[in-house]
Amino acid sequence: MPLRTHKIALNPNNKQQNWFAQQCGYARFAYNHALADFKAELDKDNFLSATELNSRFNKTKKSYAWTKTQDQVVANKSIFVHLSAAIANWIGKRAKFPKYKKRGKKDAFTTNNQTVQVVGKRIKLPKIGWVSMFQELRWTGKIMKVTVSRTAHRWFASITVDTEDTETVDTSTHPVVGIDVGINSLATCSDGTQYDNPRPLKHFENKLKRAHHRLSMRTKGSQNWIKQKWKVARIHYKIACIRADAHHKATTDIVNKASGIGIETLKVTNMLKNKKLAKALSDSGLGAFLSKLKTKAEARGIPVREASQFYASSKTCSRCGHKKKDLALSERMYHCSECGTSVDRDINAAINLRNLAVGHTESLNACGVRVRHHSDAVNAEAGKAVWQQQLLPI
Repeated sequence: MPLRTHKIALNPNNKQQNWFAQQCGYARFAYNHALADFKAELDKDNFLSATELNSRFNKTKKSYAWTKTQDQVVANKSIFVHLSAAIANWIGKRAKFPKYKKRGKKDAFTTNNQTVQVVGKRIKLPKIGWVSMFQELRWTGKIMKVTVSRTAHRWFASITVDTEDTETVDTSTHPVVGIDVGINSLATCSDGTQYDNPRPLKHFENKLKRAHHRLSMRTKGSQNWIKQKWKVARIHYKIACIRADAHHKATTDIVNKASGIGIETLKVTNMLKNKKLAKALSDSGLGAFLSKLKTKAEARGIPVREASQFYASSKTCSRCGHKKKDLALSERMYHCSECGTSVDRDINAAINLRNLAVGHTESLNACGVRVRHHSDAVNAEAGKAVWQQQLLPI
């Protein structure tokens, strides 16, 4: 049974907001205390387990009267789940050594999922009771995990559900689609469809600059500084929402019409080293876009073929296969010197990625002969229509 998570915005009252903030602080307190014990014993070549760290914390918390009124499951989850995962990632060399958590940064806590109930647009959480939500839970099944987090002024509940097996969507009649991502257009498909890139950071850059300037004029730690800090956080939250909304709409539309997807492999860290394009690339969020696309395609059983890192999809002619040595970023039309083709460079790259995905999704029959799927025929017709629209004389 697949595990699916739905992150829903909450609509708590003032009392519930204060309670959430207290639990975030309690989770942070338990995490930092256990991490301090782990580091102290690690310097003595003594490796403490999560059980030992939790036992030490349970002895220490008795000296603080305020911990008695808190949800004790929050502290246990902070040590057994979050700190254990951070240490495991460090041991496996997947991340750096864990750092202490700070107030106001990634505030979140995980509570006891066994006592959580969800009815319509309400969720019942331990000790605080029913809290209203802006949406109903999308999935049905056993609740496995509930994490409450804060982003800017919003509180969210991430509910992980063990869903029942669902029927696989039949996509055999859909074409294989190649997707080229970029800055001007968020994504360009091999059938000529383009999805606009809203670039919200560029749109709100002046407003964000003014808000940061006002924050710098306040005395750090004062009430006015705190108020202005939340205003800055709300602007960042709005920018992130606009970007995520564009990503979700584009990826959902793509997976609904594709039987296979071809994409390029992006090394975003290397791309950000280009100072002229770093801000625009960060504003586009191409890595997050491809991640959402792969997740949704996997959920629907759609194969995704990633081209190799050094595959020159933009420099290769999608008609004859000729590869250009140099192709400037300012050249928005691809002109092939071999076959005389002239086509939009993004569509040319998307067609190359589609051809790569088509070759990957072809299968063999019993005689060992390649079978041409119905989706391949649809691809041929779509490609023909794109060429008729895009081919221009040199």
